[in-house]
Amino acid sequence: MIGHLRGTLLEKRPNEVVIEAGGVGYEIQIPISTFTALPEEGKNVALRIHTHVREDALALFGFFTIQERAVFERLISVSGIGPKLAITVLSGLATADLVAAIRTGDVAKLVRIPGVGKKTAERIVLELKDKLPGDEAISQGAPVNDAVSGWNSVDRDVLSALQNLGCSRAAAEEAVRKTKQKGAPDEFEAFFRTALAAVR
Repeated sequence: MIGHLRGTLLEKRPNEVVIEAGGVGYEIQIPISTFTALPEEGKNVALRIHTHVREDALALFGFFTIQERAVFERLISVSGIGPKLAITVLSGLATADLVAAIRTGDVAKLVRIPGVGKKTAERIVLELKDKLPGDEAISQGAPVNDAVSGWNSVDRDVLSALQNLGCSRAAAEEAVRKTKQKGAPDEFEAFFRTALAAVR
């Protein structure tokens, strides 16, 4: 899976970019918030990537910050919301405003986003109200940072490894938190196996 891509920005449009890396041009779908943060064409750029795999296609979705990607991944966990609609939702509101609307149950603000009806907005609020990144992780223009406050590189590697085994992000995060609270081993493999045993 591609999780990060750095290369030359060949083309950019409000919903898509093409980045050349290692002689290959990657087409990547992006939200407006990422588009506005991009450099000029021909410059180097780095994006956080979510790789979406289906039986008939493989699509890349890119984000300027890991916080945007974290919100995107929460959105696609909601029943009935696919990656394209999640990109639309992220484009419809600034990330901080979107998170605030979900946390406060502001359905009226969410339904102003194209493609989001009342039932979809209510489902987003119901399923994500208490599952979004903390306030410190969603400020606009923040540099690429930890999606979970206070986590180091080993914590993130264990989280990624759990997800690669098929754990949902929410279950993986909970397992890592429990392991850390009990005094996580410093070495990756021991930490990973302890966290894996804690997955529900």
